[in-house]
Amino acid sequence: MAFDPDQLSALAAVVSEGSFDAAAQRLHVTPSAVSQRVKALELQVGRVLVLRTRPCQPTEDGEILVRLAGQVDLLARDALGQLVPAPGGQRAVRSGGASRRLPVAVNDDSMSTWFPAAVADLPSDVLLDLRREDQDLSAGLLRDGTVMAAVTADPRAVQGCRVRRLGAMRYLAVASPHRRDRWFADGLTAEAFAAAPLLAFNREDGLQERFVAAVVGRRTVTPMVHYVPSQAAFVGLIEAGLGWGMVPEVAARDGLERGSLVEVRAGRTLDVPLYWQHWALRTPTLDDLTDRVVRAASTALRPVPRHGPRAAV
Repeated sequence: MAFDPDQLSALAAVVSEGSFDAAAQRLHVTPSAVSQRVKALELQVGRVLVLRTRPCQPTEDGEILVRLAGQVDLLARDALGQLVPAPGGQRAVRSGGASRRLPVAVNDDSMSTWFPAAVADLPSDVLLDLRREDQDLSAGLLRDGTVMAAVTADPRAVQGCRVRRLGAMRYLAVASPHRRDRWFADGLTAEAFAAAPLLAFNREDGLQERFVAAVVGRRTVTPMVHYVPSQAAFVGLIEAGLGWGMVPEVAARDGLERGSLVEVRAGRTLDVPLYWQHWALRTPTLDDLTDRVVRAASTALRPVPRHGPRAAV
């Protein structure tokens, strides 16, 4: 079965932009043209590919074809970029414009620490489209075709993807000195954790609960949770005494040296393995990005522990 590239592009644009009108603006056609292309593709495969909700969402079958659309586009752009120069010395013009866009999902802690070093000197014709997503959830963006690569905590390959081990990001449980002395004066007990306010990045952030479970032997839930979706504010509010929380080792270093932060218990850490998942394609652009990410991670992350996230004693 041969697929029309314009129909694939229309489907991908609807899913990416969230509506037929926005997709039309992106593709510089009318909303009616976008609708006709998507309907034609649905008729061809004999199933619904996109749910007409707000925003539009791909079906499971739609996710497969959205991913295919992105792969076809990447292959075409890389192939055109490798064509020999024309007689006048000009290289072939890339389809859809002069740039290759790379949609990548990265968790906030990686984006705020080691990941920028991986992409700081990308070729001038490569444009990043970074999507901030928790490392436990980023694999979902690969499944639905939203991104072509992701930093994830899941070692299981998404269908149609390859996995590379990156290393482990070490987290420290930290608090301000006076709050640590107040909340944990009697040790790291379940009762102390239940009474001490904590900071979480968002409602999907389970690092604090993992740490508590590793220390006391069971999960302890506290109703006093502050949600702070910014690493700089996260660290600053812990220093101000709002609560305790898990902070990447590199991000906590300055506060520990200044004395504005202290570890809740020295030597108790949490290592979170990170993996690089990307489409199972061999293209110069994707290969180059993967090499850059792996090199940057090798200098910033710790070796991945054998049994997944763990608390070091």
